[in-house]
Amino acid sequence: MRVVIIGGVAGGASAATRLRRNLEDAEIILVERGPEVSFANCGLPYYLGGVIQDRSKLLVTSADNLRRRFRLDVRTRTVAESIDPQRREVSLRDLATDQLTLIPYDALILATGAAPIRPALQGLDLPGVFQLRSLEDTDRIHAFAAQADHATVVGAGFIGLEMVENLCHRGLKVSLVELTPQVLPPLDLEMTRPLESVLRRHQVDLHLGDSLASLETGLRVRLQSGAEWQSDMVLLGVGVRPENSLALKAGLQIGPRGGVKVDSCMRTSDPHIYAVGDMVEVVDFVTGQPTQIPLAGPANRQGRLAADAIAGQKVAYRGTQGTSVVAVFDRTAACTGASEKWLKAKGVDYRKVYVHPNDHAGYYPGAESMTLKLLYAPETGKVLGAQAVGGKGVDKRIDVLAVAIQAGMTVFDLEQTELCYAPPYGSAKDPVNMAAFVAANQLRGQHPQVSTEQLAPEDVLVDVRSQEEHERGHIPGSLHVPLDELRSRLGELPAGKLLTVYCQVGLRGYLATRILMQKGFQVRNLSGGYLAYQLFQPSQ
Repeated sequence: MRVVIIGGVAGGASAATRLRRNLEDAEIILVERGPEVSFANCGLPYYLGGVIQDRSKLLVTSADNLRRRFRLDVRTRTVAESIDPQRREVSLRDLATDQLTLIPYDALILATGAAPIRPALQGLDLPGVFQLRSLEDTDRIHAFAAQADHATVVGAGFIGLEMVENLCHRGLKVSLVELTPQVLPPLDLEMTRPLESVLRRHQVDLHLGDSLASLETGLRVRLQSGAEWQSDMVLLGVGVRPENSLALKAGLQIGPRGGVKVDSCMRTSDPHIYAVGDMVEVVDFVTGQPTQIPLAGPANRQGRLAADAIAGQKVAYRGTQGTSVVAVFDRTAACTGASEKWLKAKGVDYRKVYVHPNDHAGYYPGAESMTLKLLYAPETGKVLGAQAVGGKGVDKRIDVLAVAIQAGMTVFDLEQTELCYAPPYGSAKDPVNMAAFVAANQLRGQHPQVSTEQLAPEDVLVDVRSQEEHERGHIPGSLHVPLDELRSRLGELPAGKLLTVYCQVGLRGYLATRILMQKGFQVRNLSGGYLAYQLFQPSQ
C-alpha cells in the first residue's frame, strides 16, 4: 500500500507516524511545503516574546528523525499541485529543483491546514506588515521587532492576544484593534471584561468595535472610526480560512465555510481521499451541526483516526467542542462547548449560573479567584458549555467540564463528582461542584435566580452585604439590609413585591433567598452577585 500525506505539522505528522505503527510494510510519503515537517505553531508567539529562547525547541521532530525511526519518505520544500482522483495520482513539485513528479496512491490524506485571512485593504503589502503562520514568518517578525518601538495587532482572538502579551514582554508599546466589541470573541462578552482590564493595566491601547481601514506609507494606521496613529509594525490576526484549493480542484465536497466535508472516519466524498485538521468541516459535539473549529488537539486526533481507518480499523470521530485556553499576562481564560451567544443565535433553550470561587482553599496561601460560567439545559440539566476567567486553576476546571460534556453529564451528576482535594490544590467543594450546586438548586426550584442583563429599572433590589461592602460600590437604587440583620428587619421590605437580593458572589444572596422564600416573600437571587453585575459594566 502507498499512502501520500500532504501537509505535516499536527494532523499530517500524526497520521504518518500512526500509519507506520499500524502498517509496517506500507510506503508512506509525507509532503511538506516548508523546510520543517513538524513544528509547534502554538509556541511561535512565545518564541517572539522571549519566553521560549531556543528556536530549536519549536521543532517537534525533524525529517531525518522521521526517516530513521519511522522509515517515512519525507519530502520537504515540496508542494502538491493537483490531484487526479480518477487515476489516483498526485502531482508533486520540488521547490528546490522545480521538478514535477506524478505519484500514484492507494490512499491520500490532506492535511494542508488553514491560511490566515488577508483583508483586501490598502497598504497590507508595505514593509513591516506581517501574518504569523510558519517558522519563516516568525523569523521575519523576530528580526523586525528588534528594531521596533510600537506594534499594532489587528484581531483579538487567541493568537492576537498571545501576540500582544509577547510583544509587551519584548518592551514594545502595543495597540490592539478588534472588529467586535470585545476581546476573545469565542467567549461571551461579560467573561472578557477581566481580560480588558489586565490589557489596559499593561498599557495596551484597546480599539474594540473598530476595524482597520488602511495602512499608509510609513505605517500610518487608520481605522474606520477615524482614529489613526503611527506604528513600526503591524501584525494581522483576523482569523483563518481552510486551505482547500487542492480539494476544490479535485472536486471534493466543500462546506459553506470552505471546510472539506468528511465522514466520521475523516473520509472525504472520494473514498480514497481523507482530510484532517484545520481544513475540514467538523461536527459540533454539543449541537451536532457542522462547523469550523481550527484547533491543534482535534487535528492531532483526526490524523491518528484517519490512519486507523486506512489500516482497516473501525473508528469514528465524535466531533469537536472547541475546548480552548489562553494566557493573557497573569489572567487565564478558557472555554468548552457552546457559548451563550451561540445558543441564543441557534434558538437553543438554556440556563446559566455564575460562581466566583478560589482555585484552592482560601486559608492556604496564594489562593486566586476565578469566575466560572456554566450553561445547561433547563429540562435535563445536561451541561452545554462552560467558560472561566481568573488566575490559577481555570484550565483544570474547564478540562473537567469538557469531559462532562463528552460524557453527557448533567449538573446533578456534577454535584456528586469527586475531584481531588488538598488545601494547595482545591477545596472540599470544588468550583465545579459549586457551580453544579447552584444550577441544580435552580432546577429544583430551591434557588430562583435572575441574571444581570434581565434586571429592569422597576426591580426592587436588596443588597445583603456588609455596610463596608455596600459603601465601596452597589447597584444604584438598592435597599441595604445585611444578611445577619435580615430576619429582624423583614418589616422594612416592601410587601407583595418581587425582591431581587444580591451579595458579592452569590452565596449570601442564596441564604437570603432561602430565608425570604420561607417567610412568604417573592424573591430571587442575582446570579453571581455584585461581581457578576460588574462584569456586565464597560471596563475602564
